[in-house]
Amino acid sequence: MDQSLFNDALIFARDAHNGVTRKKSSVPFLIHPMEVATIVATISESQELLAAALLHDTVEDAEVSLEEIKERFGEKVYELVKSETEDKHRDMLPEDSWQLRKEESLEELKNSNSLEIKILWLADKLANMRSFYRAYMKKGSSLWEDYHQKDPSKQAWYYRKVLEYTNELSETMAYKELEQLVNLVFKGE
Repeated sequence: MDQSLFNDALIFARDAHNGVTRKKSSVPFLIHPMEVATIVATISESQELLAAALLHDTVEDAEVSLEEIKERFGEKVYELVKSETEDKHRDMLPEDSWQLRKEESLEELKNSNSLEIKILWLADKLANMRSFYRAYMKKGSSLWEDYHQKDPSKQAWYYRKVLEYTNELSETMAYKELEQLVNLVFKGE
């Protein structure tokens, strides 16, 4: 199996996220897309999907254009990355646009017939929930003070919708882990 697409995506993501750390952390941001790719690899061996996992935050967070993804990595990787890229609504404050951004992106997921898009979403949200769970174990509900959406019931709504819209994957370990973490972190929501 040719892994050059994966290797190119890894180098591209490394360069795009160079010097950036995860929110409220000193952990290099690149760890997140690498974790997402690792989760994807438990479900699929698609090189395009693995590349998209590495690239999924480059447009949103690293000032890379979707056109650049398309030109460099092809139509399929472009479509996958696009499915995970929110319209940031830069005319609004992030905390004011959170609900709108999540509704728009969930609509994309809900209407998708692509199992690969759902795998990518599942992997990304599982990586996020793992991070939330670690923070929750240290800080409890105050962890949400570090995020644009500080209401845990709205965060719970979002992650439960992701589970609902990716339920074709309910037999995978990734889905089961995400469901378990959502239930632990949002047990009162």
